[in-house]
Amino acid sequence: MDLKNLSSNWKKLQETLKKDSVSSPAKRKTLDRDVQYGMVKKQKTEAVDGKKKFEATRISKRRKRMAHGDENGVQETGVKSVSRTDSTAADSKIAKVNEGRSPTAEIGKYVAMDCEMVGVGPNPDNDSALARVSIVNYNGDQVYDSYVRPKEMVTDWRTHVSGIAPKHMAEARSLEQVQKEVASILDGRILVGHAVSNDFYALLLSHPKRDVRDTSKHPPYRKVAGGGSPRLKMLASEFLGLDIQAGAHSSVEDARATMLLYRRDKDEFEREHLKKWPVRVVAEKGDGEDKKKKKKKKKTRKR
Repeated sequence: MDLKNLSSNWKKLQETLKKDSVSSPAKRKTLDRDVQYGMVKKQKTEAVDGKKKFEATRISKRRKRMAHGDENGVQETGVKSVSRTDSTAADSKIAKVNEGRSPTAEIGKYVAMDCEMVGVGPNPDNDSALARVSIVNYNGDQVYDSYVRPKEMVTDWRTHVSGIAPKHMAEARSLEQVQKEVASILDGRILVGHAVSNDFYALLLSHPKRDVRDTSKHPPYRKVAGGGSPRLKMLASEFLGLDIQAGAHSSVEDARATMLLYRRDKDEFEREHLKKWPVRVVAEKGDGEDKKKKKKKKKTRKR
């Protein structure tokens, strides 16, 4: 190994290391300055620009809210303004008298019905005709409401009780149309009513007894009337704390009260109902136990 060459190479390496050590602090200082003055300034500039953009956006949104109101209808003053869409939606949910089938209310499995009558013929105290039908769903929403034009001559409108007046007949529907619409609503559903047989008689319709719940026949409710048929007004006051039929009757209000009475004691209603109408069990075909064994005919020998 040539020591002279080794020593010369070592010297060159040492000189190179010294140069790097001298230049490195300068590079670090330059880098530090760049970070301090270049990069930091850039970050600050970006932050300021972002703030300006945010402020500009916020101010423009505020101006729009002040001019038109925001999407929720809340203005800058904090007062809620009802938009046309909201007011239209609210109006559409309000049940209207003589509306017929409601375009918004869902029917569901359970419905309650009530009817209003007027006196007809020479004996209006005893002879009645249908003049209004109302149906509500399980939640009490009006599903159907219609005035009905009687076929007989009305001799007593009973306005103070029924709430029906001659003016209501101007837009009343025919009995045939109401029958068709009511039958369509009741089909396949549980009907709740108070003395509902009277309503069926006036409508000239029927409904399976298995699917009827009559609040006037519910034993706990009949006890209040001493075992007889209780009045709906009395039941509403006694069990619901409601004052109905204070003046002229409303078939919608009566139907809602009837549904509330059923809902209040629904479990007991169903237990009593099952005693009369047990659950039907349909035997599956092919079940060997349910099949009747056919007796084999004895073969007679011919002599």
